[in-house]
Amino acid sequence: MDIERDPHHIGFRGRIVVVGFGSTGQGTLPLLLRHVTDREHVLVVTPDAIGLEAARAAGVASLEAALTRDNHRALLAPHLKPGDVLLNLSVGVSSLDLIVLCRERGALYLDTSVEPWHGQYTDASLEPAARTNYALREAALALRRPGSGAPTALLTHGANPGLASHFVKQALLDIARDSGAASRAPPTDRDGWALLAERLGIRVIHVAERDTQHALPRRRADEFVNTWSVDAFIDEALQPSELGWGSHERRFPDDGVRHERGGRAAIYLQRPGASTRVRSWVPRGGAQQGFLITHAESISIAEYLTVGASERPRYRPTVHYAYHPSDDTVLSLHELAGRNWRAPAKKRVVKDELVGGRDELGVLLMGHRRGAYWYGSQLTLADARALCPHNSATSLQVAAGVLAGCIWAIRHPDRDVVEPDQLPFNEILDLARPYLGEMIGVYTDWTPLDDRAWLFSEPLDRDDPWQFVNFRVA
Repeated sequence: MDIERDPHHIGFRGRIVVVGFGSTGQGTLPLLLRHVTDREHVLVVTPDAIGLEAARAAGVASLEAALTRDNHRALLAPHLKPGDVLLNLSVGVSSLDLIVLCRERGALYLDTSVEPWHGQYTDASLEPAARTNYALREAALALRRPGSGAPTALLTHGANPGLASHFVKQALLDIARDSGAASRAPPTDRDGWALLAERLGIRVIHVAERDTQHALPRRRADEFVNTWSVDAFIDEALQPSELGWGSHERRFPDDGVRHERGGRAAIYLQRPGASTRVRSWVPRGGAQQGFLITHAESISIAEYLTVGASERPRYRPTVHYAYHPSDDTVLSLHELAGRNWRAPAKKRVVKDELVGGRDELGVLLMGHRRGAYWYGSQLTLADARALCPHNSATSLQVAAGVLAGCIWAIRHPDRDVVEPDQLPFNEILDLARPYLGEMIGVYTDWTPLDDRAWLFSEPLDRDDPWQFVNFRVA
């Protein structure tokens, strides 16, 4: 792995233990070596033969092991000392248990999603509420010990969740500037950001993504193809759809369920995200129908921007993911549904086979004076490969979030359990921006009611375009 070292390399001398070495781990390692540490300070832990081969080719130490509830302590504890970093980039390894272990060892922690042990997402014996990201997030936040100075444990800091929370803050400042509502300085705390969003009239926020990358050979029958982890995507696609529920909403979904405990900023639908579609918009792709896949940022952003009591807020935007994955992944989801949500035996993560396309990932803020505003990353496959080896556009966007979060955690080692929304957005974006391709902000007059009256009669709220019923595909 030929990596040009950053002249501002921070020279971290602790160990970085990378748990899981799929597309995200392999894409993140070159950035760690370029900006953070040296090969001799990295240990990769993975049961995957391809991951082990990639780690050895990169010249870093590796440990072949499948972590479980019973063995993770014995396997990881000898490799974690105070000040070390554990990057949990795996699927099916409990974030909560690893955070507890890191805290005991004095090590820092970062993940890209709050994971349970393998099988919980699809355990039919569990109630739907127990399989939600809401439940996992609440359990992780319950580990906080305010004022303790506990080792930093940064939750869900990849691209989305992760960078999406910082995109929202930059977008709010852009809208404030362009609408004449800017103040002298950006808000400095949660209340300030929430009041700014309320003042601007933000009703709905989509994490609006369109992945046009394509590979050769194309997807075959009975095969699940994805531009990032297949297992992780199937897991989250089969969880209940989740969204932050806005204070402006007038019609509660017939299949919606409120949570009885916790922050109560979000609800879930009694159907999987892979069968829930929503209308959204991205600059290059235009209007699209994406999947309402559950993601932690849908909950954390909605809660962060709440004004008033959580049960009956004066203001809160509706927040959710609107994901249009690659065409072969859409076909894979369609076949998954036809198989009654049973995954095929053949799974393929495409990276080297990709021949073109881009990942257009940003946030779409709607309801303000200018209509709607999309801010985010337009990263082509060619640019991703030129910027950093072993990456696609999708993996590099995630790796950029991991890199930025890792550096922040090293610089701030005693912040306890934290979420992306609590971090300084400008510092994180400065660290990640070199790997995000073209960063743009675009206004649009698109609404989910566009071109809806010409053929079919639908249950719409034509008095207010920003109601969830108008976004949801019936």
